Amino acid sequence: MLKRMLPPNNVAIRQLSQEEGISEATLHKWRAEARGKGQLMPDADAGPEGWSSRDKFAAVLETAALNEADLAEYCRKRGLFPAQIAAWRAACEQANDWDRASSARLGRATKEEKKRVKDLERELARKDRALAETAALLVLRKKAAAIWGGDEDA
Repeated sequence: MLKRMLPPNNVAIRQLSQEEGISEATLHKWRAEARGKGQLMPDADAGPEGWSSRDKFAAVLETAALNEADLAEYCRKRGLFPAQIAAWRAACEQANDWDRASSARLGRATKEEKKRVKDLERELARKDRALAETAALLVLRKKAAAIWGGDEDA
């Protein structure tokens, strides 16, 4: 039954249950047990891109030591392409670099934010000086108008 659930057959559990007269729960249990033993058991209704991370990792491990011809045979049996295995392998290799990459991204973001804050503070200081200068000119204008008797609103 498990072989019928595997690629390239990919018989869905519901269909297999109807054809063989075995309950779906039993088939799900058997598949879960096989997965627990480390066997590659992807869902039948999910294409290779819909495989779980665990199944993809298992496929990468199973193919790690295969030569090109054996890899091609492995892929044919499971309905895969060698390029998919290569992409999954690259993702697995990069999986442990996320911490270093995320801290580098965080460092760049922090540096950009510090620069942005510094620029905003510089702009705020410039506007504060301009406002103080304008206020001083207004005060002088009022004093001049009071001394010489000119129009204050001018």
